Amino acid sequence: MRTAAAFTAVALLASVLASGVGYVLVRDAMLERTRDAVATQVRQTVERLVPVQMPANADRTLQATLQAALSTADRRQRACVVTSPPGRPVPSPAPGCLHVPVPAVFAARAVRAMVVQRVRHLGRPYLLVGTSVTVYRASAVGAQRTSPPIVLVSVSLDREAADLRSFIRAMVMADAAALLFGLGLALAAAHGLLRPVRRLGAGARALAEGELTTRVQVRGRDELADLAHTFNRAAGALETTVTELRALGEAARRFVADVSHELRTPLTAMTALTDVLEAEPDPTAARLVVAETRRLGALVEHLIEISRFDAGAAALVLDDVVVAEAVAAVLDARGWTGQVAVAAPGDLVVRVDPRRFDVIVANLVGNAFRHGRPPVRLEVRRAERDGVPGFELSVADSGPGIPDDLLPLIFDRFFKAEAARSRSAGSGLGLAIARENASLHGGTLEASAGPQAGAVFTLWLPVAGTQ
Repeated sequence: MRTAAAFTAVALLASVLASGVGYVLVRDAMLERTRDAVATQVRQTVERLVPVQMPANADRTLQATLQAALSTADRRQRACVVTSPPGRPVPSPAPGCLHVPVPAVFAARAVRAMVVQRVRHLGRPYLLVGTSVTVYRASAVGAQRTSPPIVLVSVSLDREAADLRSFIRAMVMADAAALLFGLGLALAAAHGLLRPVRRLGAGARALAEGELTTRVQVRGRDELADLAHTFNRAAGALETTVTELRALGEAARRFVADVSHELRTPLTAMTALTDVLEAEPDPTAARLVVAETRRLGALVEHLIEISRFDAGAAALVLDDVVVAEAVAAVLDARGWTGQVAVAAPGDLVVRVDPRRFDVIVANLVGNAFRHGRPPVRLEVRRAERDGVPGFELSVADSGPGIPDDLLPLIFDRFFKAEAARSRSAGSGLGLAIARENASLHGGTLEASAGPQAGAVFTLWLPVAGTQ
């Protein structure tokens, strides 16, 4: 619509400017034609009717003759003849002789040459013409009392004003027609211009929503057609790239799943054999094999879980859980009872996946034991976020804490704060899996530095399951 409005505004401005220029030219031409006609008539009439020499008492006769010749029957044009003694101001004409009063300056100038002036009187336009009879000579008798007469003519310009008003109405109607035509032309042009732009916009939105097969129809050979060709080429390249990336990602997920599956079978047999080895009289080597086998088994389980998240196959099995009892069960199953200071309300019941909640809490507490120092504190409290009722579970240790530059990386897969950390320190997948499980519930998992020392991990989950 802005394009149509701009086009219409330009058309209207051009039409108004053309009308204004036309009005000025027509007005000036009309007034100039009237002025020249009246001035020529006055000059010719004076030359034709005024003799070279007249008696001094012939003023009235001359005045009557000139008035009759210069005045019109419709009173559009009125004439008056005045005389003045030498060296005296020109007297004012008789009342009613002219349409308008004659300024003294105008009459004084008319003594020397023909003067034409446009004036307004009582809101109406008039043309005032004045000239002197330069060839007039008084007779010998009474010459001292007579000077050349001055002819004054006033012409009503009402006819010209009416013609100009008609011209203005015609111009206004023409401008209105031009405006309507310009608006229609602008809307048509804007529609033709915006239609391919809308197609491009719809194609871009579809492409952003994942419809990689989207293409726009190309019409014409203008710049918009070139843009449509470019869009289609970009969409094709994007489709190819995304398809290849998806194929690579799917292959990577299948590879992880296949490797994890293939490792699980021999690990099961190895775990059974290590139980037999551990019963031997010198179980040192056996214990090492058992520990490494269990670590490898945990890594395989983590890889399988990560592959489920990547494939979008992870699902929740929700159930009503008493948080305090679930936390106690996690600590008891891993032999941590009494080693963690727990503060949790006994009446807080939430709807979560018990297995995944167990994984989250076990990872947070185990991480505090491995990389922090006792005492380890676990606190549960009700907390609402963005109007959604939920609860927070925070695990804090008294260790060295997490450096600020590593906080954004702490949940990355296979991330380890110390490159030289021993192999028993974990796979680097525990916190990543914990965060994925929190997101699956519609919650969050965040890490921060403790108020004094140590690290604090804060889990927030909605009490009613995923949102």
